[in-house]
Amino acid sequence: MDNGLKIVKCPLLSEKSSEQGEADNKVYFKVASGATKPQLREAIERYFKVKVRNVNTMVMPGKPYHSRRGFKKNSSWKKAVVTLREGDKIEFFKGV
Repeated sequence: MDNGLKIVKCPLLSEKSSEQGEADNKVYFKVASGATKPQLREAIERYFKVKVRNVNTMVMPGKPYHSRRGFKKNSSWKKAVVTLREGDKIEFFKGV
């Protein structure tokens, strides 16, 4: 997985991620399933121009749901919690 844009899919913006972002300087991302921690560190440092202190990953299991044709399951996906160095920050929304 060469391309960092394919490794980091999108930021996860929620109430919990916002609170931890302000308190502990952490940012949550939805990432490619095959991405490793060193690949994530390199991609985030390159594209966001910040220094990463720590990367934690977890696989979020797909949730079952009921459709017209019976029970189905959403796909599993991988989440990364990136801790940034003091003084670094990633802004997704600017202005207001």
